Amino acid sequence: MEQYLSSLGISNTAGLAHFIQSGLRIVLVIIAAIVLIRLSNNAIRLLKGRLRQHAQQNLEELKRIETLGRVISYIATTVIGGIAVVEVLHELGVSIAPILAAAGIVGVAVGFGAQSLVKDYFNGLVMLLENQIRQGDSVEAAGKRGTVEEVTLRHIRLRDYEGSVHFIPNSVITTVSNMSRGFAYAVIDFKVPVASNLSHILQVMREIGAELRADKHYKDKIDSDLEIAGIEQMDHETAVLRGRLQVKPQDKSIVRREFIYRLKQALDTPVQPAS
Repeated sequence: MEQYLSSLGISNTAGLAHFIQSGLRIVLVIIAAIVLIRLSNNAIRLLKGRLRQHAQQNLEELKRIETLGRVISYIATTVIGGIAVVEVLHELGVSIAPILAAAGIVGVAVGFGAQSLVKDYFNGLVMLLENQIRQGDSVEAAGKRGTVEEVTLRHIRLRDYEGSVHFIPNSVITTVSNMSRGFAYAVIDFKVPVASNLSHILQVMREIGAELRADKHYKDKIDSDLEIAGIEQMDHETAVLRGRLQVKPQDKSIVRREFIYRLKQALDTPVQPAS
């Protein structure tokens, strides 16, 4: 390199040659990082495709695969990017040892003031390993209910029925109620006048349950016949009748609303859903 620069009549060839070589190494490091990130993303995508094939249209497994894929991709990108930054700093002549030592000291200091952040990542990792929450699940966590749009090691993002988006740090999540696992129950509670013919109403409820199971629009959403619990509550004016249908988790509200509508249409006695 120095001989070539000398032949061009350039003075201070040693310094210029070192500058060019460092620049080329930095460019190579950046290119290598970009290539590795793309290769890791492609590898993760291929792995997700293989796992989807083995999942055989199992919705719960597909959700878990998608969630883990996003998190692993994020971790791989962060690690590769961090190594690339360290190598670039080294080529620029910046000593890494003092930075690492300072980072360690700062890390200890920040650790005392950012314990919740550490807890966020720890809780997030535990939730992923235990498969508590996945993208697309309908959950209730930290007093908020909605559909999970994103799961990270730092937080989960929920969108509720009204469209509001809630970002919940993993450190504040102590209990997760997941309504998307296996099956759910569409619970039907009706408040009727206590003087009503309760046997007649219960019979109508059974008939409506049978109609829904036979309806082409609802038969795939319902997994069992209507279970009649009977009188749930009663006072001197009203009685609450309860029944339930085992349904697909995502169809619970749809089935319940249709059942209420059909039952109201079928009854002569004024009936209203229990509050």
